[in-house]
Amino acid sequence: MRYVYLTLFLIVVLGASVFGFRGSLSTRSPLEVFPDMDHQAKYKPQAESKFFADGRADRPTPVGAVAFGRTDDSADASFLKQDLALFEGKDEKGQALSGFPSALTVDARFLERGQDRFTVYCAPCHGALGDGNGITKQYGMGATPSFHDDRLRQLAEGEIFNVITHGKGNMLSYADKLPADDRWAVIAYVRALQRAAHTTAADVPPGHKSELGIK
Repeated sequence: MRYVYLTLFLIVVLGASVFGFRGSLSTRSPLEVFPDMDHQAKYKPQAESKFFADGRADRPTPVGAVAFGRTDDSADASFLKQDLALFEGKDEKGQALSGFPSALTVDARFLERGQDRFTVYCAPCHGALGDGNGITKQYGMGATPSFHDDRLRQLAEGEIFNVITHGKGNMLSYADKLPADDRWAVIAYVRALQRAAHTTAADVPPGHKSELGIK
């Protein structure tokens, strides 16, 4: 019987030491059985740092960095959205825009930017040629459409912009990854891919026909 009382006493002491006295006040931090990385070494704003030569924890902002939540599509930038064509892909009547916003210049540099963003965000599913044969098709995604289908070739540029912005079907929105200008650059590159896939000898500029042996 003596061992029973001893065991009970040890259980009470252990319970009190682990859970503490409920309702009592203490200035000590509570016991954390699973800290879950709540306490990590980190710099606080405007704190000192012995690591950097200037002794500051705050570092200069890298060139081209965009503050989180401060893109042209953020809620606090709504005053920038007066250009419906540029930011919503619509004309003055609220219809899907045909062509590109007048605020943009579609040139070689713009197409190069579109190719770069297309390669990063679109090619994995749609393929480098826009034919729907991206790497994801090898892993079971077989419903990616080809940009060369007549249905997609006939879409207004504003409709494509809307899909990139809001997503459609299995495709999620890319508005958080592509600013409005980049979305239009991607669309311009898609149009270039479509044109290349359906071009004829008549589309070659006269000054370049001799290079291709075209009379």
